[in-house]
Amino acid sequence: MMQGTMMRWMASHGTALKTAVLQQVRLGGSGRSLVVLAQSRFQSSSAAGAPAAGARLEESGFESTTIADILKGKGKSADGSWLWCTTDDTVYDAVQSMTQHNVGALVVVKPGEQKAIAGIITERDYLRKIIVQGRSSKSTKVGDIMTEENKLITVKPNTRVLQAMQLMTDKRIRHIPVIDETGMVGMVSIGDVVRAVVSEHQQELNRLNAYIQGGY
Repeated sequence: MMQGTMMRWMASHGTALKTAVLQQVRLGGSGRSLVVLAQSRFQSSSAAGAPAAGARLEESGFESTTIADILKGKGKSADGSWLWCTTDDTVYDAVQSMTQHNVGALVVVKPGEQKAIAGIITERDYLRKIIVQGRSSKSTKVGDIMTEENKLITVKPNTRVLQAMQLMTDKRIRHIPVIDETGMVGMVSIGDVVRAVVSEHQQELNRLNAYIQGGY
């Protein structure tokens, strides 16, 4: 619980924390003192009152990776990037596709219109609306259980990964479609987003370590 709260705090205070760490580095702070600094900043912020859910994240600083960067890294042929089914497919066929490609969700499109997104179907939909309710996956259409387009939560290619992570955490979703002015361009999972955030913070830590060691 504490780790999750601190993770959200770091997401919204990353740039301020980096500035404070750099100040400590210039003053000759040790590795342990830097950890204590981060913890004390988190605790003092928590004591003053945690920021409201969905609070606006930093718009500048080293948190610059975007959803477009994730899609570029996955590539068009990567599992999960372009997988879809239609509203007329059976839930059984959709679940088979998820299993075959080892993904937890499929974008749902209208028959014959690959770019016209109609919704999304996830493992959670299958469990809650088929298994729990005792319905047949072979006779139920995807369109009957999917999350419809007007209820979809989406991001744009230029959305920053920290914003996407906070949005997915607040809404408790694990997959999010990526939409631009032309329509559907891909989908990312919470795993994709977390890996991107960890990678970016690791790069920043490496730069700070190089600074400490005299690499700058």
